[in-house]
Amino acid sequence: MKIILASQSPRRKELLGHIVAHFEQQSADIDESVLPDESPQAYVERLAQQKAAAIFNKIVSPQNTVVIGSDTTVVKDGRIMGKPEDLADCQSMLMSLSGTTHQVLTAFSVITKAKTVTKTVITDVEFVTLNESKINKYWQTNEPQDKAGAYAIQGIGGKFVKSINGSVSAVVGLPMAELEAVLEELDVL
Repeated sequence: MKIILASQSPRRKELLGHIVAHFEQQSADIDESVLPDESPQAYVERLAQQKAAAIFNKIVSPQNTVVIGSDTTVVKDGRIMGKPEDLADCQSMLMSLSGTTHQVLTAFSVITKAKTVTKTVITDVEFVTLNESKINKYWQTNEPQDKAGAYAIQGIGGKFVKSINGSVSAVVGLPMAELEAVLEELDVL
């Protein structure tokens, strides 16, 4: 069975490596724009499916191939927080998360010749209270620039997390328990 992760993320690669020993990584180039009136869950599920489908549809003989796509977004009060465009955007995002609880939604989609399974895992994350100085210092580390919600729980941004209710691996980018269950259900493992 050939397994392909439709992502170049080193975090997703590491997490999938805890479930399966051998797999390939391929980048899926898709439009990640939010559609009008699209809910956060519909958004991450659509992107996870599109990433997996973009790779699966290029495979010449997909008979014994499994493609896994995933997407993660941070949601506060129903608002999808993507990657920050600049320091001001990062400050705005992190100040809105400061001292409150937000949700991290990670969807994954597993595509085989016979079936597609897509699931979403929602995790509540509570932040400590932040100030402009902490946010500016964090921006200087270059960590928040390519992270949804402008932070990485597995990195320096983890110091902002007061508590978590749900899947830590989903917040990092790939919900391992749920993905493993689907791969077992599909007889991939």
